Amino acid sequence: MFINFQALGCRLNEAELESWAGQFMKLGHQVTTNAAEADVVVFNSCAVTAQADRKSRQQIGRLQRANPEAKLIVTGCHASLNPEAVKNTLGVDLVIDNQQKDQLVDQTLRFLGEQPESLRVGTQIGTSENALLKRGRHRGFIKIQDGCRYRCTYCIVTIARGAERSRSRQDIVDEINQMHRQGVQEIALTGVHVGGYGSDIDSSLYALLSEILDHTEIPRIRLASVEPWDLPDHFFKLFENDRLMPHMHLPIQSGCDSVLRRMARRCKTAEFERLVDQVRSLVTLFNVTTDLITGFPGETEQEWRQTVGFVEKLGFGHMHIFTYSARAGTKAARLPDQVEQATKKMRSREMHLLAARLKQQELSKHVGRSASVLWEQQMSDSVDQWVGYTPHYHKIAAFDANIRAATIGDVSIDSVSSDGLLLQHHLSQPKVAIGDLAQHVSRG
Repeated sequence: MFINFQALGCRLNEAELESWAGQFMKLGHQVTTNAAEADVVVFNSCAVTAQADRKSRQQIGRLQRANPEAKLIVTGCHASLNPEAVKNTLGVDLVIDNQQKDQLVDQTLRFLGEQPESLRVGTQIGTSENALLKRGRHRGFIKIQDGCRYRCTYCIVTIARGAERSRSRQDIVDEINQMHRQGVQEIALTGVHVGGYGSDIDSSLYALLSEILDHTEIPRIRLASVEPWDLPDHFFKLFENDRLMPHMHLPIQSGCDSVLRRMARRCKTAEFERLVDQVRSLVTLFNVTTDLITGFPGETEQEWRQTVGFVEKLGFGHMHIFTYSARAGTKAARLPDQVEQATKKMRSREMHLLAARLKQQELSKHVGRSASVLWEQQMSDSVDQWVGYTPHYHKIAAFDANIRAATIGDVSIDSVSSDGLLLQHHLSQPKVAIGDLAQHVSRG
């Protein structure tokens, strides 16, 4: 049986797909990247914003039209929050709630009339590297926990994902070692509330990372988004080990304390700035990226100007910018003084322009240096155009016939692309202007 996997949204959704792909392959099934040739399509949906809800519905329709004969299995946050609507959507054969994701493989096979062997609850990626490579991925996402105990007023995901549930440190270490034996060179730890890891099993993210560094040899370790209030003062000492990549995504959401209070965020701007200053003083060119919401209810022009000034002062290497949209079931949707759509869009445009300028400034700091790059994607079969990531999680493009996917190699950083999206390495005169390559690369 051929199975295709689709995901929308966060890295956690990708980590779950990798887990299911490995489990299906252990039972003798095959993974395909082509939904049109699949017997079964599994879609992990998203609901982080109203736009994500809409995209999830659109993707369900596209998958049905692409292969109406395939069995369509839908799970994830959109499906969990809207189970009846998804069940009644044309072409959806089975809806699996987030709380039952650990049994997705068993439930799918039983739905198809098969009797699978018992799979250990919590098992992650299977015994073959093909579970990753068949999906065209070269970085392994490791799900370390699920759920969140906090209730930011705008967030629907904590409702969709439920209470915090952490995996054991030993299971995580074993999974990383298994991936490394399969040839994976880099992993990223992911979850709904990564910094809350261990709250339910008397552990912590610091303890987990210490154990990973002590008991694995995988060359590159990354963290997905971590809430800034979860980090103890000694946390950044871990980055003295150069296997822990010098980049963290620390979501701030607003650069104004009064807005952060309305969001029920647990970190003030001064505390956030102290964290950023601390890690940048310890690690050269440490890359801090963030999330930011424009037009949150009640956001005044003065509050917005505070946010703009804070962002410019800290100089983030990359930003995910979201225009606030009310989500039914969240406290923020009931707050007074909802910001007009035109104002939200204007603030979003202003922040995107600032983010682009800051990104270009950040990339420029690396020109003239060298970097160890994990090469991930060949852009053309006829021209040796490659894209990879530096330790600081900056995209870099190169023309080099000697590059191979999923390998790490040292290169010089020679320039920034003309659109400010990429670093560039020039080995030889390319057939295509390398600055144009950025037009073919997603904005990561």
